[in-house]
Amino acid sequence: MVKIEVAAGLADEAGLDIVEVSPGATPVCKIMDHGRAKFEAQKKAAKARKKQKTVDIKEIKMRPNIDQHDYDVKMRSVTKFLGAGDKVKLTMRFRGREMAHQELGMQLLNRVKEETAETAKVEQHPKMEGRQMTMVIAPLQNK
Repeated sequence: MVKIEVAAGLADEAGLDIVEVSPGATPVCKIMDHGRAKFEAQKKAAKARKKQKTVDIKEIKMRPNIDQHDYDVKMRSVTKFLGAGDKVKLTMRFRGREMAHQELGMQLLNRVKEETAETAKVEQHPKMEGRQMTMVIAPLQNK
């Protein structure tokens, strides 16, 4: 424990600053270059932000009577998005008389759920919103 006057003298002698490291009942201070410490903290924060991955929500739109090849193409996109760590929102659009056969859309979304069971979990189960049915799946964390 050093008195503040002695610490100020030592800091002036070395051409440095007294920087409070941890405030509290007994504050802890260090003799260091304040500008340099601030710069290092900014650099460390920028590096952490750079490594951080933002999770996007990608949307795949389908119709209840989708052709097999079109379905396969959409599923390739779904697996690509999940592999990149993004969430996928599957939207089933109903037009005209398709509204009378909502069970077809539910079957299709359940089929997607089963096919992606190993790589993804269902975050939002299928539900109707007006003329469309939506479901959100997210990638599993244990990669």
